[in-house]
Amino acid sequence: MVASRADLSAPEIVTGLAEILGASQLDTDRDTLRAASVDRFKKYSAAHGIFDGPFPSVIAYVRSTDDVARVLEFAKAHRINVVPRTGRTATEGGLETVVADSIVLDGSQMNEILDINETDMTVTVQCGVPLQHLEDVLRERGLTTGHSPQSKPLAQYGGLVATRSIGQFSTLYGGIEDMVLGLEAVFPDTGVVRIKSVPRRAAGPDIRHLAIGNEGALGFITEVTIKVFAYQPENLRFLGYLVDSLPVGTEALRRVIVEGYRPSVARVYSEEDAGQHFSHFADGKAVVVFVAEGPRGVADATAAGIEEIFAEVPHERVDPALIEAWFDGLNWGQDKIDAEVEHMLEHHELGYTTEVSVNWSQVKNLFEAVMSRIRTEFPRAADLTLLGGHSSHSYQSGTNLYFVYDYRIQVEPRDEIAEYHVPLNAIIVEEALRHGGSMVHHHGIGKYRTPWTLEEHGSAYALLEVLKRGLDSEGIMNFGTIYPGVE
Repeated sequence: MVASRADLSAPEIVTGLAEILGASQLDTDRDTLRAASVDRFKKYSAAHGIFDGPFPSVIAYVRSTDDVARVLEFAKAHRINVVPRTGRTATEGGLETVVADSIVLDGSQMNEILDINETDMTVTVQCGVPLQHLEDVLRERGLTTGHSPQSKPLAQYGGLVATRSIGQFSTLYGGIEDMVLGLEAVFPDTGVVRIKSVPRRAAGPDIRHLAIGNEGALGFITEVTIKVFAYQPENLRFLGYLVDSLPVGTEALRRVIVEGYRPSVARVYSEEDAGQHFSHFADGKAVVVFVAEGPRGVADATAAGIEEIFAEVPHERVDPALIEAWFDGLNWGQDKIDAEVEHMLEHHELGYTTEVSVNWSQVKNLFEAVMSRIRTEFPRAADLTLLGGHSSHSYQSGTNLYFVYDYRIQVEPRDEIAEYHVPLNAIIVEEALRHGGSMVHHHGIGKYRTPWTLEEHGSAYALLEVLKRGLDSEGIMNFGTIYPGVE
C-alpha cells in the first residue's frame, strides 16, 4: 500500500473530473468506493465487509475514447493513479487500489457493437461490450466468438483483452491474443492510438501486444476488432474417459495434440479435483474430457482420432450425456457468485486456483512437486478440504495446470489471505518457475504475483521497463500491477 503522489486532494480530483466528464459520470458513494478498492482476490474478507483500503477518490464512468484521453491527460498532469476496469471479474488483485485517492476508470458504459462484417468474419466492439451479449447477437447470425471463459456471463471486452484471457474452447480457437486483429487504446504519453485490423502483417514487431495483456498498467483499451467463426452446435461431439491419474491423462492429452487433433475442449482432472466436478461418476479416478466441433467431417474425424488414441490407454468410458450436462453448467454468473458468498459466510470455507503453464516434459514433475510441498510444508495443511488440479488449455509444446485448493478457514476473515492463499500461491508459482514454466497462464499477474515478475522475465524484464517509461512515464497506470511496486 502506498500514499498518493498526486498534487491534488480527493475533493480536488473529483472537482477536476466533474469539469471534464460532468458530475453525472462520477460516483463518490462511500460504500461503492470501498467495494471498488478490491477484486475477487479478496472475496472472503469482502464478504465479511472488511475493506482496509486505501480507497479510490472516485469512480469515473467514461462514454467515449475522448473521455478516456482527457481523464488520462488530467491524471498525468497531477500524477494521479488510475485503475482501469470493465467487467470486474479479475481475480489476482489487478483492480485493487493500492494507492490512496486513485481514479477507478470504468469503461462499462462504452458498450456498443460497432460493426459486424460477415464477409471478413470480424466484429468491432467498444471495451464495455459484455462477452455474453456479443455471443448472443452473433449466434442469431450463425456466428460465434469462439471465446468462452468461465466469467463469460459477466466479462467485458476491455478486461478480456487487457488480461490476455483465454476460454474453454482455446485448443481450437486460441486465446484472446489469437482473436484480436486490431484495437484502439489510450496511453498517457501517446494519447489515442489505433492499430488497424488486418489478417497478418510483417511490418515490424506486433504492436497489438503493447495493449493485449497490459492489465491497465500501461494504458486503457477502448475498442477491439476480433475474428468470428461459424457456429455449428449440431456437430458437437462429447467424449469422456476415466483414467488412473492426472499424469496418465495428460500423456494421453499430449498425444491428441501432437498428433494434430484440435478439439475445442481438452481437459484432464486429477482424482481429487474430479471428485468435486464429477462426483456422480468419477469413482476416485481422474477424468479426461473432450469436445470436438466444427464442420461435421472435422468434428467426426477429431472424435474418431481421440477414440483411436484412447484405445491404447487403460480407461473406462463416460456416457457423453454426462459430459454434455457438466459442460452446460460450467460458467459462473452472478447467481453462482452470490451462492459462493452465502456458502463462505455459512461454512467459513472457500476455494481458490493458481494457474500456470509448463512444457509437456515437466507436467508430471511439476504436479507432483506442488502436491508434495503443499502437503509437507504448508503450515495449515490440516485445514485443506481439497487439493488437486487440472489441465484446461493445451499446445503443441505443453499445457497449463490449474492447481485447486479448498480450505476450512480457522482464522479471522482479515487474516485469510495471508494465512492460506498467499503461501499456497507462492509454492505453486515457485515450482512452476523452477520447472521452467510460466508463473501465470491467463489470469494475469495482478498485484499478487508481482514479487516474481523479475524471475519470470529474466533479462527480458528490461523490455517491460522500456515500455513503462515510454508509454507511462509518470507511472500513473495501475501502480503495483505487473511491475513490482517500483516507481
